Amino acid sequence: MWLGLLLALILSVLLGVMVGAVRVPLAQVVASVTGGLVGGEVNPVIFEIRLPRVLGAMLVGALLGVAGATYQGLFRNPLADPYLMGAASGAALGTAVALSVAGALSSSYAAWIASEGTGWVPLFAFLGAIFAVSLALFLAGGVARTQDLILAGVVVAAVLTGLTTYLMMKDADRVRAVFAYTLGNLSFIGWPEVHRLGLYFLLTVPPLLLLARVLNALQLGDEVARSLGLPLEALKYALIAASTLATAVAVAVAGIIGFVGLIVPHTLRRLGGGDHRFLLPASAVGGAVLMVLADLLARVAVRPAELPVGVVTTLLGGPFFLYLLRRSRGA
Repeated sequence: MWLGLLLALILSVLLGVMVGAVRVPLAQVVASVTGGLVGGEVNPVIFEIRLPRVLGAMLVGALLGVAGATYQGLFRNPLADPYLMGAASGAALGTAVALSVAGALSSSYAAWIASEGTGWVPLFAFLGAIFAVSLALFLAGGVARTQDLILAGVVVAAVLTGLTTYLMMKDADRVRAVFAYTLGNLSFIGWPEVHRLGLYFLLTVPPLLLLARVLNALQLGDEVARSLGLPLEALKYALIAASTLATAVAVAVAGIIGFVGLIVPHTLRRLGGGDHRFLLPASAVGGAVLMVLADLLARVAVRPAELPVGVVTTLLGGPFFLYLLRRSRGA
């Protein structure tokens, strides 16, 4: 299983860097990457555009995959995903608020705030996602009641979606900008975004891997987990905090990309079992593979135009998930 995942990751990265509007030979890719690392001559198409985009897609997919596996284990629900508690709706609202602020300022400040990949839009999206999950936790009264927390997340997502729609309808340009954000886009990822994603990857994924045994204990029920001497509420808060931070960073940089955090952990659980010591790191690798390949397909499917990567993941993930659901019912 691990060998297959790692080979798939290496192959997807090579394809992501080599294939595009202009195909680049493997030897030139290797020479350009080596030159960039040692300060030599580089091909700017490879080292400044494709390589950071592919690495960014890897990190976004890994963050969503790990967050999805964590939420599925925490809620003991294989249908849970990273956006279950309203993170996606909060991020969309943050984007709409940032664009509303931009529309109320002078043209120079508005261009800076509304610029893709820079300015305040990623920051507002990040804060919106954090706010949505915090509000869901407050309304549910904490993490003690899992079902209440899920319902609170649904309510928060519905309310924030309504607020986003209200802000969008005040300006047609804002409708297009927020709509494009909700479909996901990796075209603006550069080295600064890769560095930011890498930092948050190191802040969130290792703690979640250390809590894998806690997720295993939670599969036996809260009472059994408490009988093992676990500080259950504190550990649940830690799991939610780390997975929410991972989700918020991913949506702030790349927009809302569906099905990655749902399909990857669900599929790997069926293939490799439910031990989270395996499932969490495998979901990171599997999410990275799916995200890189989906972005590659988004770039080449309608050349020279480009599809939003969220459309690709939905078209791929939706039917596949329905197939898995039907198969599980048949079993």
